[in-house]
Amino acid sequence: MPILCKVHRGDFIESIHVAYAVVVNGEGEIVYSSGDPHYLTCVRSTLKPFQASATVKEGATKAVGLTPAESALMCASHNGEDIHVKTAESMLQKIGYDTSYYECGTHFPYDKESKIKLIQNDEKASALHNNCSGKHAGMLCLAKHLQIDPKGYTDLNHPVQQLIMEQVKRFSELDEFPLAIDGCSAPVPFLPLFNIALMYQKFAGGNYDELNTLFDAITSNPYLIAGQDRFDTDFIKAMAGNAVTKVGGEGVRGVGIRTAKGETYGVALKVLDGNQRCNPIATLAVLEEIDLLTDDELDKLSPYKKIVLQNHRKIETGSIKVEL
Repeated sequence: MPILCKVHRGDFIESIHVAYAVVVNGEGEIVYSSGDPHYLTCVRSTLKPFQASATVKEGATKAVGLTPAESALMCASHNGEDIHVKTAESMLQKIGYDTSYYECGTHFPYDKESKIKLIQNDEKASALHNNCSGKHAGMLCLAKHLQIDPKGYTDLNHPVQQLIMEQVKRFSELDEFPLAIDGCSAPVPFLPLFNIALMYQKFAGGNYDELNTLFDAITSNPYLIAGQDRFDTDFIKAMAGNAVTKVGGEGVRGVGIRTAKGETYGVALKVLDGNQRCNPIATLAVLEEIDLLTDDELDKLSPYKKIVLQNHRKIETGSIKVEL
């Protein structure tokens, strides 16, 4: 049975979001699934740590002296707050490029306060505000390290993307998969949920140097991965170095967890209609169902466990509840 996220208005169910999830252990075995564990979905930004892993593996981050915070930003879908913009700018300076090299496009910050500040100051958003600016700085870093022309680094046939695809194949254990173009112009695969979970188990597993570097960078810099009022940041903080998570567009998510018993697990989740509002509560429900969260961790994440819906007058109108 799939996960049902029921949206209540008053005493009635107004909407239902359906989600699939799968959890794999350190042996690559499915220990939990809800819905189709092999459901094919676009990985979207849930892929970012594995795209960044190519830059780390080739020694590019070390060569230019990227800090752990800057390495974490390579994996981020950030809010575009000042700290994110300044970190991306620092990365470009170390690489020796400017924003004209970016191929990710421009959008206003996700963070409302940062967006309002730009408008009030009559300033335009730049590519640095793009939630993928860290990821693209990482790709440019790899191009610079390879001593190749960075132009077209988002094209599938560019050496940067070829190295990234080698990493995706390596960690997903798939030789072939369909490809599309992501919102930031880079190639992005469609993978079965099982294989996404497998990738995140490896992320937490401790057996790959490049993934270990990024795991440590993210867990020590959770604010860089997303920002204020974001589940990814709050989850990583609550897990205190024992887990990473990365959301992707259209309701996809990956989680990698290390337990106190020394076990590691990978989780993949997809909200079928792409709606993000039930993604955190569904994720926590799965993790709680298989006892991968302590009471203390659940308490820290309690704002995401109980979702109360309010109207513009702050009057409570309903809630979102999960059924597994």
